Amino acid sequence: MKKVIVTGGMGFIGSHTAVELANKGYDPIIIDNLSNSSLSVLDGINKITNKNVTFEKFDLTDSIATEHCFQKHKDAIGVIHFAAYKAVGESVKLPNKYYKNNILSLINVLDSMYSNNIPNLIFSSSCTVYGQPDVLPVTESTPIKKANSPYGFTKQIGEQIINDFVNVNNEISAISLRYFNPIGAHDSCLIGELPNGIPNNLLPYITQTVYGIREKLHVFGGDYNTHDGTAIRDYIHVVDLAKAHVKSIERLEKKKNEANHEFFNLGTGIGYSVLDVINAFEKSTGRKVNYEIVAKRSGDVEAVYANTEIANKHLGWKAKLNIEDMTKSAWDWEEKLNSTKS
Repeated sequence: MKKVIVTGGMGFIGSHTAVELANKGYDPIIIDNLSNSSLSVLDGINKITNKNVTFEKFDLTDSIATEHCFQKHKDAIGVIHFAAYKAVGESVKLPNKYYKNNILSLINVLDSMYSNNIPNLIFSSSCTVYGQPDVLPVTESTPIKKANSPYGFTKQIGEQIINDFVNVNNEISAISLRYFNPIGAHDSCLIGELPNGIPNNLLPYITQTVYGIREKLHVFGGDYNTHDGTAIRDYIHVVDLAKAHVKSIERLEKKKNEANHEFFNLGTGIGYSVLDVINAFEKSTGRKVNYEIVAKRSGDVEAVYANTEIANKHLGWKAKLNIEDMTKSAWDWEEKLNSTKS
């Protein structure tokens, strides 16, 4: 089987991508420092795939450890780089934490790819690179504006670093996947979003509130210029998102890319407000959400959703699961997660 190194592969999107890679006959090599994940995730991956997936535990900001691991797996056909801190609000409060981790880890990955002749990179980018766009939906040619948070800025810098790198190292090709808001969980309920402490993302906060772990959901901002006053995002099921990463590595492996560094938006193309998501959750699960609208959160944009035509055409990929599928699977995961604790 062809090896694919998956950095941050014990995280939410990384774990689902490792599963989809294994399902397509690849051999995922997971690297993670477990700073925002749990070793139990590996059990879930192994049960779903019926394999013993390779796991390497270390921090990618350690250049020596990174080089050693890439030498060990130098026969890999590519790298999917997820490993990064990702909380918008925390990045506003702790910018240097994000700059040091997200940028240094990427540089070490690129250096080790080069020294070990690993030719293909899929970069976990984000719709945050667009800032607050003037026109919606967002296309890949939408102007890159000033980022609203240090997290978003690290994704902008990351794309630029990759661009400069592949321009002078033609033997390496890259795809940056600018995805929107992944939610949901694998239908086996063996892996899903596993936040440490208080969730930074909407769906796990909803599910934890309904389960009784949190008192209420705080909806940040009720006076945005949207149909109901709450912020709008393009939510995508994490399994749909994971499948796009497999399509991307296949595209580079088969040399179907049209440039050394390509960019694709990954979303459903539908914008849902926070209240829309709450309503969809209540409809799909039959559970009520206790929520309160509070002040806006620093770093958040008002509205952003994708035009996905380029990804649909060039990757041969399209999101298939709807908002009810997403919210229901997130609730099923929350119930399973807590049933195993009791």
